[in-house]
Amino acid sequence: MDHVRCDGRSLLRKTLACVSAMTLASVMLLAGAASAQEREDGGDGRLLRAGNGPGPAANGPGPGCNIIPPLASVGTKVDISQFPPADSLTNPALAGPVQLLKSGKFDIPIEQLTSINVPAGNPRGTVTLPLYKGAVNTPSGLKPAWYIILDAGDQAEAERLGVNFSKKLHNAGEAARTATRRADGTFLFDSGLVDFRPNREVVAGSQDKPFPPSVAQPGSVGDDDYSPLVFVDGIIYDAPVVAAAVDDALINFPNGNPNYSLVHDQVIAIDPANRTVTLSLINGYSFGKPVFYISTESSDPTVAAIEGNTFAPRLRRIETGVDDISRSAVERIFIATNGETKGGCQNPQRQGLGAALLDGHRPNNTFGGIPTTATDYSPVWDANVYEWTEEAIEKGYRGLLTEEFRILKMARDGYITGPNGAPYGSFGPVIVCGVAARLN
Repeated sequence: MDHVRCDGRSLLRKTLACVSAMTLASVMLLAGAASAQEREDGGDGRLLRAGNGPGPAANGPGPGCNIIPPLASVGTKVDISQFPPADSLTNPALAGPVQLLKSGKFDIPIEQLTSINVPAGNPRGTVTLPLYKGAVNTPSGLKPAWYIILDAGDQAEAERLGVNFSKKLHNAGEAARTATRRADGTFLFDSGLVDFRPNREVVAGSQDKPFPPSVAQPGSVGDDDYSPLVFVDGIIYDAPVVAAAVDDALINFPNGNPNYSLVHDQVIAIDPANRTVTLSLINGYSFGKPVFYISTESSDPTVAAIEGNTFAPRLRRIETGVDDISRSAVERIFIATNGETKGGCQNPQRQGLGAALLDGHRPNNTFGGIPTTATDYSPVWDANVYEWTEEAIEKGYRGLLTEEFRILKMARDGYITGPNGAPYGSFGPVIVCGVAARLN
């Protein structure tokens, strides 16, 4: 696949690929991943370079790269052992941590957060999920289809699987591919393959203006039929493919260090014998609450390169810019282009694509509704990209925004706009991300 290169001219003058580069969701330049990649960020002007693999841990250094809550007893004179359990453990709508993907096993004890102290850096921040071995029709016959399930469009089915329910998924329409259910319960996909062989590459623009990136090439690419959204027996599932259509032995990496020419870039370990896969978690916010999520696909190659997920062109059939109307399949994700960068991970106000390009960690994007806080959740996220105005920056107003309506108020009042002063709103690409946990 050819590299996508972008210059610094106005978004309005760019090609679609370069528009995507400047309006995409999470820029993450993957320093220190468990694969072939480089980090070049010396004081001599060298730029961050991202390669294959998941990138920095969710449990990062400093308040700008770590959203795990502290002990609830901070500032009191009593020990945490005297505190009652979090209210969320009996009612998930109340304050406290919630494990949303019940099918998963987290290396961070989600439901003990605020009652235990989690040191930075260890554990990493992963979730181990059931790995399904289905099959897919190809011109050369049936091949293995290795997939996970993160969401379902039927509430009873979501509860049975231990995944998120999204009432919006039934609106996915032609963006979903079709499958039938086999006798063992796995899916037989009518079509759709993912090529994991490309080497992912992302290069920042410059030290002074890291965003947009100068080079962006996704590490995995779906064909025209592939989609993580799958229509089976009247239900649409979010069922991303995480490994190539090959036999078990070729993707057997139960102890980690997988071959990224055969597996998704967010895979930490994969165990086909025991049917499990371990994925990297990513930091974000929803309505002021910290969340962990999993990024699996994007509708644009540049977005996919930056996200470290699969480019799935079929997702372009999703209608964007419609949010919560009755035909919508999407929910909004809010992404800063020029949030605070000074101090990197040590700055609690750190946020945005520029920060991610400079320090290699995730940009702390903000989601709309997620399960437990709203009923309008969808794993298909419509990228709403914003830029702080020069006036807002000069007055010291720029900072971390973690709540949808706070962001919309900033847009209404003129403190943020679309990139380069364009009208605020959707820029077209969607990102498929299943929300895994709410942290408090």
